[in-house]
Amino acid sequence: MRETSPRATTREPNPDPDPERTPGLERGGGVPPGETPPAEGSTPDAGPRETHNPTTGWSRTPVILIGLVVACFVVLFLGWLLELLG
Repeated sequence: MRETSPRATTREPNPDPDPERTPGLERGGGVPPGETPPAEGSTPDAGPRETHNPTTGWSRTPVILIGLVVACFVVLFLGWLLELLG
């Protein structure tokens, strides 16, 4: 026999409740001061400053590898150009 969950049998609340019966709502739809939570802090206030792992830019190995690949392509295209012109 299949069991049904209690959530499946209960009805969901109205997503658009009656404004006359909504607590904390002033006439016209406004909210009185103190009814909403305070604003959140900004992102820099999220935690302590991280000094143990500062960014230092590119390391030497990737720069050297990229330079070697570019140099190989330059030599390849120069050889191809000399072959076409020669």
